[in-house]
Amino acid sequence: MENLINSTSSGDGGDGGSAVHIFMFPFLAFGHIIPFVQLSRKLLSAGTDVRITFLSAAGNVPRITALLPASPFFSVAPLNLPAVPGLPSGAESTNAVSADGAELLKVALDLTKPQVADLLGSHRPDIVVTDFATPWLPALAASFGIKTLPFSVFSAINMAYLTVPARRPSGCPAPTIDDLMKPPTGFPAASPLRSIPRYQAADFSYLFKSFYGRPSVFDSAAEVNGASDAMVVKTCAEMEGPYVEYLEAQYGKPVLLVGPIVPDEPPSGGGGGEELEPRWAEWLGRFAPGSVVFCSFGSETFLADSAVEELLFGLEAAGSPFLVVLNFPKGGGGGQKTPIPEGFEERVRGRGVVHTGGWVQQQLLLRHPSVGCFVCHAGLSSVLEAIVAGPQLVMLPQKGDQFLNAKLFMAEMGVGFEVERRPEDGWFGRDAVCAAVKAAMEAAAPAASQQSRVGESHRKWREFLLDEQVQGKFTVEFIDKLRQLCGK
Repeated sequence: MENLINSTSSGDGGDGGSAVHIFMFPFLAFGHIIPFVQLSRKLLSAGTDVRITFLSAAGNVPRITALLPASPFFSVAPLNLPAVPGLPSGAESTNAVSADGAELLKVALDLTKPQVADLLGSHRPDIVVTDFATPWLPALAASFGIKTLPFSVFSAINMAYLTVPARRPSGCPAPTIDDLMKPPTGFPAASPLRSIPRYQAADFSYLFKSFYGRPSVFDSAAEVNGASDAMVVKTCAEMEGPYVEYLEAQYGKPVLLVGPIVPDEPPSGGGGGEELEPRWAEWLGRFAPGSVVFCSFGSETFLADSAVEELLFGLEAAGSPFLVVLNFPKGGGGGQKTPIPEGFEERVRGRGVVHTGGWVQQQLLLRHPSVGCFVCHAGLSSVLEAIVAGPQLVMLPQKGDQFLNAKLFMAEMGVGFEVERRPEDGWFGRDAVCAAVKAAMEAAAPAASQQSRVGESHRKWREFLLDEQVQGKFTVEFIDKLRQLCGK
């Protein structure tokens, strides 16, 4: 099977076999693909010790190649995604389907196993870096003498709380919501996370549900992690040391750390260029430095219409200029196309904008001097982007890993503010949004930030994340461990 794109060779890359050849094989969601791309960029930037082949559905290839530099040490292997009843034709990532469609994408990914086997057999990489959704991959790779490393796109605290063997010991039923409100046995005693609200535990119960006869997310992740040669997490001991140690103890194997993968500067690829669109540059340029609130929940996190209303009224009450980006689920099922309250846009005209037109240049918006606060869903990449860019954080997590990310950054790292919510159902009101935004804007003010604990923590972590020597050390050490693992 010879279908590599941007590849100069299907053998050892012309390096005599000294480079470590890695297959990158993420799940078909750009929330997963992008961290794999970022890891690939980080490894390729270290020199010629690494050669990477990226596997994904053919429809995702143009965006992937746009995000990665042209290099003789990088290629893409397009997979032909088999048709699955109920999955829309041409759907090759979760941003094109409903929640049910995302489950069907996992079925389609399973059906690529023969193609993956052909690629493994013909190109013989040293290592396959994979995701949670391919529990069949470790055994397949091992049959060719290839090492498998699952790469978690989530923080270590999420893995430690949710997907370790202690969360569901062998032979035990799935945990109840009451069970999920408490950490698993052996969870780090020093952690401030001693319980979570009921609405968050109810959301986590999804991890233990099976769809279309496939393993649940928990079972799939446990199988991949348990059968692999080591595990990879995009974190560092400085941020999550106790959780990493707990993962190693639970799985009895090494956890390799690539460090917190921070965005490139300036951002590139993705079709956005390196300059902010004139409409946003002109609008933001009207306001004083650090005075604007930017709010975005990513491309695959959606607010109910009632939540949109409370969010917008809260931002209006906070009094600062604001730019809000709202996205809506595809494939039907929830959300009006215009959930903006009647009369709202007229009241805030000149100081508030609600954008419902899709993708924006988030990294460039965050770096604009006028932006002083970022309201987001606490997705790991978004939080890291904000810390690096500088604006103070307000976190309003909506699902899954976002809840525990908010705990990690606020309770342990001292970064940001979280919107207060009702513990039984997660409801939040405009007053809570207003209070959190005002607190963040006060921390962002130059005079106040000198005495602000949150402002000081933010500065400390920003300096850490931007330290090129520190980040380079993470990469070099990770590559050294890869070489040791595959005997090179």
